[in-house]
Amino acid sequence: MKTLRLDTAELGLDFNAALKLATSIALQQLGEDTMLLSWYDRERDLESPAGVSECHVGCDTRGSWDYALNRGARLALEFDSGRFYFCFL
Repeated sequence: MKTLRLDTAELGLDFNAALKLATSIALQQLGEDTMLLSWYDRERDLESPAGVSECHVGCDTRGSWDYALNRGARLALEFDSGRFYFCFL
C-alpha cells in the first residue's frame, strides 16, 4: 500500500476537513472507483471499522491499518504523524 504522509499541522484541520482532503487526493491518485476502507482518529481514539483493534492489543499495527492491508488497500494518507489516517481501495 502506497502511503502519503502529510504535515498539515499549520492548517489546523479537524477530522472532517482531513477526510475531505484525503478523499480528494485519493480520487486524483486512484480514480473515481476509489473507496474508503478504514480510518483512524487518534485524538478521539476512534477507528473504522469499529472494534478491529480489539485483537491488536499490544501490537504496533492498529487494527484499522491491518484491516485495510488485508483487503487490498492501495493508498493510505497519514496526517501529522498519525493524528489521522485514511486507507483507500
